[in-house]
Amino acid sequence: MTLNRRKALALGAGAATLLSMPAIAQGRRQRITIATGGTGGVFFPYGGGLARIFSEKLQNVQATAQVTGGSVDNCKLLDQGEAELGFSTMDSAYDAMMGEGAYRNDGKLDIKIAAMLYDSFLHVVASQGSGITNIASMRGKRISMGSAGSSTESIADRVVEAGGLNPMRDITRDNLGVAESAGALKDGKIGAFFWIGGIPTAAVRDLAQGGQPAIRFIPTATELASLERRWPGLYRPFNLAANAYAGQGEAVSGLGVANVLVVSGKAPNALVTMMLEGIFNNLTDVQAIHPEARRLTLQSAAVRGAVPFHPAAEAFYRSKGVLS
Repeated sequence: MTLNRRKALALGAGAATLLSMPAIAQGRRQRITIATGGTGGVFFPYGGGLARIFSEKLQNVQATAQVTGGSVDNCKLLDQGEAELGFSTMDSAYDAMMGEGAYRNDGKLDIKIAAMLYDSFLHVVASQGSGITNIASMRGKRISMGSAGSSTESIADRVVEAGGLNPMRDITRDNLGVAESAGALKDGKIGAFFWIGGIPTAAVRDLAQGGQPAIRFIPTATELASLERRWPGLYRPFNLAANAYAGQGEAVSGLGVANVLVVSGKAPNALVTMMLEGIFNNLTDVQAIHPEARRLTLQSAAVRGAVPFHPAAEAFYRSKGVLS
């Protein structure tokens, strides 16, 4: 009998030996799908780099990076057994675990952390000609809130509300990914857009370097206090350093959220261990993928967050002496 991917994952810990042996002992190739994000963000090149390293360095493994809408898509794919590893923001993974926010119609998903990665900055990018200087001044303007159902949309809604606006009534919403948002701002179709991502994000970098239109980064430190009261521990202060992007001469006070590698809670222990070994036995190669990947260390990966580690990840970090 042939098992589909979801049934294979549902075997859970009992399938660990089954999945750890066939690829090596029987010569069969283990296929790993890595759910990433849109082409304009950091998740996409990071995931592509991991797929290449897994395929080159792990015996009898063929890994593929899949373009997705981002965190929400990724958590759902993992829960459905359609991917083995995925990228997510911590707040989206938490919402998935709790069945809240973008997941309210899906119920609680069985999502666990494999590794902490890096913090993303909430980019709020406005054209200087829009007159937008803070969140409150978005009233009546056309704003891209991120792809529908994405973690960017979730945090954008929360920040707009924290700024005193109703995100459904007080702005004209567009739901565009980061690359499409940058293009729409350039074409004058929107006044500003939200994007939660690493620094530099390619689409934002290219927009800033092009200089048309002139842009400004909107601070969100004021809204952070409100978010912290409602969602303690999910968001943290994060300042965009001066000159992180072309033409951005001053630091911007804002907020950030941790990015994580996530797996299904049903993922076999042997599979999770194999993927973590593929990362940390080849850490120099991983760190060369993207500037944000340079932040990854064993110690930083093992920091606990709002979503628990997969049992195999916890055991892995304990065995390395970086988790007590």
